[in-house]
Amino acid sequence: MNLSSEIVRRLQKVLGTWSGKVPLHEPLFFGREKEYLSECVDTGWVSSVGKFVDRFESDLSSFTGARRAVAMVNGTCALHLALRLAGVEPGEEVLVPALAFVGTANAVAHLNAVPHFIDSESLTLGIDPGKLGEHLAAVGEMRGDMCFNRHTGRRIAAIVPVHVFGHSVRLIELLEVANRYGLPVIEDAAESMGSFYQAVHTGLWGKMGVLSFNGNKTITTGGGGAIICQDEKLADLAKHLSTTAKKAHRWAFDHDQVGFNYRMPNINAALGCAQLEQLPRFLERKRALAVAYADAFADLDEVRFVLEPPGTRSNYWLCTIALSPAFEASLSDVLEATNAAGLMTRPAWNLLSTLPMYTHCPRSDLSVASSLVRRLVNIPSGPALVPAT
Repeated sequence: MNLSSEIVRRLQKVLGTWSGKVPLHEPLFFGREKEYLSECVDTGWVSSVGKFVDRFESDLSSFTGARRAVAMVNGTCALHLALRLAGVEPGEEVLVPALAFVGTANAVAHLNAVPHFIDSESLTLGIDPGKLGEHLAAVGEMRGDMCFNRHTGRRIAAIVPVHVFGHSVRLIELLEVANRYGLPVIEDAAESMGSFYQAVHTGLWGKMGVLSFNGNKTITTGGGGAIICQDEKLADLAKHLSTTAKKAHRWAFDHDQVGFNYRMPNINAALGCAQLEQLPRFLERKRALAVAYADAFADLDEVRFVLEPPGTRSNYWLCTIALSPAFEASLSDVLEATNAAGLMTRPAWNLLSTLPMYTHCPRSDLSVASSLVRRLVNIPSGPALVPAT
């Protein structure tokens, strides 16, 4: 059997006939997007003030169950600000998975802090709480209520679990480890809008969660992100700092801290409001696609379709297959064959620990992440790939 050809055949069976290339994940607009965008243009409210920003934050809160949501220009900026609000200082370390998008580590670096890379697990693709606990037992040193890296002398200030491709990490176990070492948890839920762990939306288990609404996400605002949390005072401070720390006044420009110009523009929020109205349908379509893929690959021993972990409900942002370890050498052939057949597929990101600006950073054993990155393939995942029902 030629594995690459067999994967192409099974993908084509699920996706049917398409004219042109089947995209990995493109936005779907069939609601009130044009209406809301036109209103912004007609009224002139296109920047960071306008009714759609407030509405988008309110709608996000309603859907996720967060007490507050603060909309921002993108997920990386939202994570940068969330880490600052969590008390991360320059020169400190933040625990992040090596298997993640570069924005996770960049947000740490933007604070002049140091990413400290942690291994993943095959089940969730996210941080392995067991290995995290073992690693902290080996390198962590408690000084009062703070944890320090006994090898570097730096404080370990926070942990950022990433819900990779929309699948939640094992949050209860991870929080147990984090609490043992006094580490605030900032969830990188950039990929998991619409994903739930134990019936609670991802991003609401830690101190704060961060969402992303880039053009390839489950819903999009063009470019955008948000902080979600249950702490009103923290949300007020996030909103204040993201609007250049400007004090409210009818005309005066009075700023009381070094702030950031991170607030989401009204025109982007308008797009987001229309997208949120359709989110349940998007999630239904994406789940139907995932079910079809899981069935298509169920009897192929050389390939595993990555299913939502037990106790979770995934948005299946990017549907993913994992080649068995014996076939990791076939990764390039699979990517070549699928893309040549007009099916846009992609590998996982290069491990953050291998990027030139992060090779000097501390890390745990990364054997599982190193294996996964040689075997994971993202396959076409957009809601438009499933007909409306």
